[in-house]
Amino acid sequence: MRRWAFVGLLALAACAPESSSRSASQGQVCPGVVAGGMTVHQGLDGHPPSPAQGDGREPVIIRFRHTGDRTQAASVTASGASFTASTGAKVGAVYRNIPAVAARVTPQERLLLERSALVESIEADQVWYGQGLTPGLLAPLPRQVTAATPTPSDEYTDGLRLVQAPEVWDADRDGVLDVGAPTGEGVRVCVIDSGLDMDHPEFQGAVVGSHDFLDGDDDASDRGAQGQWGPGHGTHVAGIIAARMGHGGDTGPRGAQGGMVGVAPNASLLIARVLDLSGQTQMSVVLSAMEWCESQGARVVSLSLGGGNATRSTVEAFRALQEHGLLVVAASGNQGGPVLYPASDPSVLAVGAVDSNERRASFSNAGPELSLVAPGVDVLSTFPRGMGAFAEMSLDDTSPMSRSLLYSPTGDTAGRLVDCGLGDSLASCFDATCDGFVAYVRPGAVPVSVAMSNVMMQGARAVVFGSEDAPAGGAVDILSLPRSGRWAPAVSVNQAASTMLRGRLGTDARLTLVPVDYTHVSGTSMAAPYVSGVAALLWSARPDLTPQQVRDALESSARDLGTAGRDSLFGHGLVHARDALQRLQ
Repeated sequence: MRRWAFVGLLALAACAPESSSRSASQGQVCPGVVAGGMTVHQGLDGHPPSPAQGDGREPVIIRFRHTGDRTQAASVTASGASFTASTGAKVGAVYRNIPAVAARVTPQERLLLERSALVESIEADQVWYGQGLTPGLLAPLPRQVTAATPTPSDEYTDGLRLVQAPEVWDADRDGVLDVGAPTGEGVRVCVIDSGLDMDHPEFQGAVVGSHDFLDGDDDASDRGAQGQWGPGHGTHVAGIIAARMGHGGDTGPRGAQGGMVGVAPNASLLIARVLDLSGQTQMSVVLSAMEWCESQGARVVSLSLGGGNATRSTVEAFRALQEHGLLVVAASGNQGGPVLYPASDPSVLAVGAVDSNERRASFSNAGPELSLVAPGVDVLSTFPRGMGAFAEMSLDDTSPMSRSLLYSPTGDTAGRLVDCGLGDSLASCFDATCDGFVAYVRPGAVPVSVAMSNVMMQGARAVVFGSEDAPAGGAVDILSLPRSGRWAPAVSVNQAASTMLRGRLGTDARLTLVPVDYTHVSGTSMAAPYVSGVAALLWSARPDLTPQQVRDALESSARDLGTAGRDSLFGHGLVHARDALQRLQ
């Protein structure tokens, strides 16, 4: 597995005056404090630079001229691959469904290829990104204020109920899968993502095949070379689709004993690891994974990633999967703009996000290509074991609802709640003390990692991010902590809790974070697998259906939201499993 690439530890330490308390205007820092850490890449929803090519080669897709049937195309591709290698270019993949190869070339090799009569065109091998994970900070959290962090009373999450999945396979509501009901049994769903925590209890017996397209082996675990967990993106996505009934992991002090259950709890999972530990990949790697999914008998391909633009090769590759009986489902993107590629491809079903009240998520990309929406705000699902965190906050006799920031350290911390404003400087905390306190920060002015470093240097032992300044629309920041460095436990709270906390600044607060095997995350990455799971239920009931018939059933039965009929914000509407099955019948 690939290693993390770090710019290095951001170690901020300086001497403070003899007094351990100071005013915000002094801008002093506490002695001996080390805070922060930054990775080379910004994360799963950012736009980091293309992967560095140490040998100076450019990653490209080389297309070859051909006419006629696929047999002839395969022969042309084989000849083209041989010629490409003869130029000195490093061929990384030879495709079956399109007349092309992926390679890395020097400028001289590219010139030779461009002059060849075999070569039709040379396309950029674009960088694509995972469309999550976005902890629910700028995405609105549930409105509940006084209760502790809510968790399901059983395995059925809010999102699961919203898409009607239990009504398909637990019609009598007894918490047991109904005999003979469609459960995804016999349907293979291919998750092209960051890999999976293969030993998570929720996936016992679920995975029937896996391949790591980054390291070229069959271990698609979401781990680094030193055994550290990867980003967890693929594990979260896979749980939404096919977490097993009654196989729960560690849910913390208030979680459901059985954990959670996926939309299609008996579907079989194929795991293709393409996203590296920073959450990015090359387009060519995804194309290779797609052909592998087909070879493994997948009916559904779930893509919670995207970026770049359509090319002739990608359009042909997605069309080929549809013609061969596969439905590709993709996340629309989290930038609040137009639908990203490949979700915008005509052969791909694009999915946007709504919250538990069926309101469009402000970050969810929209446009005429949007097909459906599904739950994508504050979604509970599986996470690499021990990497999630159950958060509980208490002030006097109240327990405002909170969510752990992604990758936050766990522990129990207490101290006075101090107003640290925007957290945008070393003078942001009013009346801070090096004896320790809990910082209250209004988000959005600076990246979370910068705000965290600033308030920790002023003595904060834990951090609470409010949401009263969260924008009503626009792009969603990646509000997770870098995987390296030293950080304080950190949580976010909703707008109502923020209002309450501002009225109690100066009082004692306690923050408790317990490691668990699940987490709440927001993003269209979470919405797409809901639709993938519902598609698996339809094929489980009717194996004879074509991809277009499945798509038609999903779209025609969706709950219409927004403007009557299909629109650019909700597409055809919210995916409904029971109604889709009834439409087929």
